[in-house]
Amino acid sequence: MTLTPPTERELEALKVLWQRGEATVREVCDQMNDDDEQLAYTTVLSLLQVMEQKGLVAHRRQGKAYVYLPRVEREKTLRGLATGFLERVFDGSLDEYLVHALGTRKVSKAELAQLESMLSKAKSPSKKLPSRTARRKKGEQQ
Repeated sequence: MTLTPPTERELEALKVLWQRGEATVREVCDQMNDDDEQLAYTTVLSLLQVMEQKGLVAHRRQGKAYVYLPRVEREKTLRGLATGFLERVFDGSLDEYLVHALGTRKVSKAELAQLESMLSKAKSPSKKLPSRTARRKKGEQQ
C-alpha cells in the first residue's frame, strides 16, 4: 500500500472506483464531470496513471480500453486521511475537532443518536466501532 495519501482530485477518482468497483477512464471522467467540473479525458487518464504509480489503483486491459480498480481500501484510506487531518489541524485534539465540526451545521436527531451510540461503544474497550459502510447497511435494513 502507498505511504502517500491521495490528493483531493485522486480521492474523487477513488470514490468513483470504490462506488463502481472498477471503471474505464471514460466512466471515471464522466462521473467526475457530473460534479460541475469539466475535466478532459486526457487529464483523468494522466491522473489515473499517476495514481497507479503511487499504488492507489491498478488497471487491466479490456479490448482497447483500460479498466481501473482501486488497490486501497476505502475505510483504511479515509481513516488515514482523518487521522492526518486531526493531527495536522487540531494537534490530535478530538474534542476540539468535534466542537468545530458540530458547530458548523445543525445536527439531526438521528445523527445525534448515532453519535451517542458510537460514544457508548467507544467507552467499552472490548467493542470496536462499526465502519461507516456497516452503519450505512444497518440503516438500510431498518
